[in-house]
This record gives sequence, structure tokens and C-alpha cells, in this order.
Amino acid sequence: MTILRLCTCGRKVPVTERCECQRRQKRIRDQRHDRTRPSAAARLYGREWRKARAEFLQRHPYCMHNGCDRPATVVHHTIPHKGNPRLFWNRALWLPVCIPCHEGPLQSEERQP
Repeated sequence: MTILRLCTCGRKVPVTERCECQRRQKRIRDQRHDRTRPSAAARLYGREWRKARAEFLQRHPYCMHNGCDRPATVVHHTIPHKGNPRLFWNRALWLPVCIPCHEGPLQSEERQP
């Protein structure tokens, strides 16, 4: 049995999903943000990073966040680099994590003041 909730637009949607109007609003917000954001290469995430990331994940294939045992697909910088190349390339500060761990608790921790 699926539990439904009422969206602000009036549609009934499963509690675990976003309504189409919410997905559309997020797409518009993301596009607006991306127009003002520097390119991936300008933020240090170019070809050299992609190669280093792939090598790191090959050596560390599982998520290391709080005992999670899922396959790692993201290299998390344990100290936010904020464009600082010294912090960005310091492999001692890299942590292999899965997407749910990275997008959930780790991103929330980074947003804390």
C-alpha cells in the first residue's frame, strides 16, 4: 500500500516522491544556479580530477562513511576545499563514499556553519 500526500498544487503523490510541479521548480532553480556557476574545470574538476578520482575509487571501492558497505562512486573532500588546490589535491582528505551518504549526511554536515 502506497501512502500518499497532498502536494501544494493539489495532486496526490507518494510520500517518497516529488510531484511533477516540484521537479519542474527544482529544474528551473538548478538551471538558474548553473548559469552563474564557473565551469567544472574552473572549479578543479577537469580531466586530471576525473583520472585521479577513477584511480582512487578503484583502490577504495566501498563507501567508508559510518560503516556503510555500498559501492563508492563519489570522492568526498573531508575538508571543503572551496577552490584551494592544496586542499583539493590532498589525497589524505579524500573519502570514498556512495551517493546516498554523500548527498545526505555529508552534504548536510558541510552546510552547517
